[in-house]
Amino acid sequence: MSDSSVVYAVSALILLPLAIVVLVLGLWRVYTEVERDEREFMDPLPFRLRIMWPLIGFFAHYLGGLMRVEQVVSYNRLLAQSGQGFMLNAQQFLGLQIVQSIGSTLLCLVAIILADSFDWLWLLMAAVLGFLLPYLKAKELGKKRRNRIVRQLPTFLDYLAMSVQAGTNFTGAIQHAVEKGPVGPLREEMAKVIRDIRAGMGRFDALRMMADRIDVDAVNTFVNAVVQAERTGASVGETLKAQADQRRVERFQLAEKQAMQAPVKLILPLVAFIFPTTFLIIGFPIGMKLWETFQ
Repeated sequence: MSDSSVVYAVSALILLPLAIVVLVLGLWRVYTEVERDEREFMDPLPFRLRIMWPLIGFFAHYLGGLMRVEQVVSYNRLLAQSGQGFMLNAQQFLGLQIVQSIGSTLLCLVAIILADSFDWLWLLMAAVLGFLLPYLKAKELGKKRRNRIVRQLPTFLDYLAMSVQAGTNFTGAIQHAVEKGPVGPLREEMAKVIRDIRAGMGRFDALRMMADRIDVDAVNTFVNAVVQAERTGASVGETLKAQADQRRVERFQLAEKQAMQAPVKLILPLVAFIFPTTFLIIGFPIGMKLWETFQ
């Protein structure tokens, strides 16, 4: 071995541990600069998010400040409508999208290496799909949550009307509805209203915040009707009873509309899948008989 090779080997043995130490210290400093979020009053994280949370916090801290105000407002509104507003904020949601994008890209890269057919297009598609998946999932959760709220609203309005007509004030009626009402997203939103009122917020302001979070026309109508009844001196109990009857009629009308749309939605599966399979099953024996006849 030549003298230059010995020098290179000794330099590598000295510099490699030093580079590792510098890299670890740099990563540790970057990690310690990330602010620790106080989750005492936040909703618990699911297991999958708890695993990714350090990376989510890292990207939220260093890239969340680049978000525009309109994007922050849009993300916060999306999270509130999907029921995740007390779990994530807009910056953390962006961090989740970035982590999902990186994870999807790495999985795609492993699959490409195993298949021995490298293509940048697949990596780009995996990165874009991974980035969009949290957004699409939040939109889907928001849609399902709104549908459940529309179904549960008449029941909760009945609880509120009975409590108010029995002599309870409106805040107490909301508390009774939360305690006795069916489990679901509307019960969670009512519980948040109680929490806001106890924190010092006005009753009508808390209701309007709930209507903004849910963003359902029926809830907006209910809140506006209650506020109008309180301000004009009308009977809140009668108003709530009328709202419950109206919401129940609307729910049945929506069910009838969806039932009438079912045959139309079944046309495409029938034409594309069921009819060809039926014709194939019926026509195959006939075709085989004809084939044997002409042989």
